[in-house]
Amino acid sequence: MSDESPLIRSLRAAVAAAPEDVPLRLHFAELLLAEGRHDEAVTQAAVALQHAPGDVAVRGLMVRAMQPPTVGTPPPAATATPPRAGASAVPPPATDGTQRPGFDWAAAEQEVADVVGPRFAAGPTDPADAGDATEAPLTADGSGDPAGASAWDIDAPGDVRLADVGGMQQVKDRLEAAFLAPMRNPELRKLYGKSLRGGLLLYGPPGCGKTFIARAVAGELGAGFMSVSLSDILDMYIGTSEKNLHDIFEAARRQAPCVVFLDELDALGAKRSRMHHSGLRNVVNQLLTELDGINAAQNEGVFVLAATNVPWDVDLALRRPGRLDRTLLVLPPDAPAREAILRYHLRERPIESVDLAKIVKVTEDFSGADLAHVCESAAEYALLDSVRSGTVRMIGTKDLLNAAKQIKPSSESWFASARNVAMFANDGGIYDDLVAYLKKKRKL
Repeated sequence: MSDESPLIRSLRAAVAAAPEDVPLRLHFAELLLAEGRHDEAVTQAAVALQHAPGDVAVRGLMVRAMQPPTVGTPPPAATATPPRAGASAVPPPATDGTQRPGFDWAAAEQEVADVVGPRFAAGPTDPADAGDATEAPLTADGSGDPAGASAWDIDAPGDVRLADVGGMQQVKDRLEAAFLAPMRNPELRKLYGKSLRGGLLLYGPPGCGKTFIARAVAGELGAGFMSVSLSDILDMYIGTSEKNLHDIFEAARRQAPCVVFLDELDALGAKRSRMHHSGLRNVVNQLLTELDGINAAQNEGVFVLAATNVPWDVDLALRRPGRLDRTLLVLPPDAPAREAILRYHLRERPIESVDLAKIVKVTEDFSGADLAHVCESAAEYALLDSVRSGTVRMIGTKDLLNAAKQIKPSSESWFASARNVAMFANDGGIYDDLVAYLKKKRKL
């Protein structure tokens, strides 16, 4: 703009060069506000809130910028005057959660307490540590599925642990008892002749974090992680698909301990009796060979985890003892897990006085993906309202409640199908845990 001062032009260029520098952007917004450019100041404050949603100074600036200028009142020049060389102005706000010395943060919070509410409304049902260990139970889409790597890429042991999975204590207990405890105690394992290999099948409604749990198991074991899907294996040429599968297991054996995660097992290991193409049957046969063939001793340190939404479509030979013989039902997140998931998906959004207890109560049976969709829809409501009214506002409890009312749990259709299986195809009691859950929820 031609009427901009040299300082404004310089700061605009500096902010463009360093978009994540919150203190710099805050100073630029203060200068814009001092010159009466409220719309531009609101824009800069909104970007700063994305990088530092809990910063008191940024939120206070947003409130001041949203207020219409008073006619006849001179702009607050004291806040707009740039500090002279060598002078120490008010320290910029910290973006790492620490408090800068020399600034009265308590007074600042009290000053804006009436106009800027807390991000979450405190309540008796809020767990004290809900935002710590259970901060990141799922990925951005709510399903827990990280970006897929190629078939021969093995991720190094990650930092994800079962403590990072929000809630789901029953799932954690079963994993610990049936899978993790024997692996953590080598002396007892030798005493009882337990082999350092194993298989586990995770099943349940889509979007409930089965892949995230698999990564957490890899983290608990200190093992590498290899995610394998159908596209990594299938090839148009005869014999190549089987070779790809063999190469995947060879790579895992070379870098043991390693967790091989077979995603969508129903597509990779479907029942051979239903297949009309010999190539797909050969892939299942090769998978059986890799799991426990004549070279079974080579699988020491290779842990095979698989996930499926329809375990009743998986070939029964894959589930016999010695292969994927342990089965674990992963249900929609419980109340503590739902709170942790909501906190995760709201962590970088401009929110105010959100009563998580109310949202948790009305989202029973919602999957992690459903909860992510609730947060996304609530953000859309607040954005459209801000556009229509011309006033930027925070996301509140009402937005989230309205979004939850419009979204139906995606697990309902899955439980409708699972109910028939539990009633008429529970041969050998392989779905007893599903039957118990359906009876508890009065769906059976």
